[in-house]
Amino acid sequence: MVTVHPVADLDTLVTTAAARFLQVVASAQAAGTATHLDGMVRVVLTGGTAGIRVLDALAQFDAAAQEQADTFPAQRIDWTRVHVFFGDERNVPVTHEDSNEGQARAALLDHVHIPEEHIHGYGLGEKDMETAARDYEAVLAEFAPNGFDVHLLGVGGEGHINTLFPHTEAVAERERLVVAEFNSPKPPAERVTLTLPAVRKAQRVWFLVSGAEKAEAAGHIVAGSDPTDWPAAGAEGYDETLLFVTEDAAGEIPANRK
Repeated sequence: MVTVHPVADLDTLVTTAAARFLQVVASAQAAGTATHLDGMVRVVLTGGTAGIRVLDALAQFDAAAQEQADTFPAQRIDWTRVHVFFGDERNVPVTHEDSNEGQARAALLDHVHIPEEHIHGYGLGEKDMETAARDYEAVLAEFAPNGFDVHLLGVGGEGHINTLFPHTEAVAERERLVVAEFNSPKPPAERVTLTLPAVRKAQRVWFLVSGAEKAEAAGHIVAGSDPTDWPAAGAEGYDETLLFVTEDAAGEIPANRK
């Protein structure tokens, strides 16, 4: 079942989601309760306006915590004990402005003390997409065999998540965790993406939804519609599925669920 977390606007969504992310990850590290019970937390990052702004807020939280005196310690994420994955990637080098990994590095990863070997990109621009998809499945098997602690997701107006669009082979995939998409309805057309089976290996799935054009999609997420028509409705965390939604995007969610 989806838990709806309504907020006033995008600014509030960003700070609320970032603060909750910090609390969940830091608490899991402190208590040793992350999915793999090895002291490491696995997270999947998303692109898009809200997703990148959440990463920027996390970088600001980390900088503030680092400046805090030891006598007044602030809750903080130990980034040396985080593994980062990406929900999808465009077929461009990391240095390209369209790269999700590149944007995540600029917003957050270049500003925190995370080991380079803990940042698991797709390697696109260096290899063909089918090879990249197979290699990323191997990365997941090695570094996240039990899935993820938190999977962040942006949502398109037609309900797409990652590169899983309505009525595509990618959204219909039921076995593989990673696939190549050569004809994405949203340019650039060539991408590699986690599938719904991969998303469902997350303990927590969090949607970041803002804007009136996303209202219909938000309604279908809450209603649990057919993922073939509304891919986001097929994304579920096995412990928590949380919809951060702004007031302007919540118009089609039943009043008793807000």
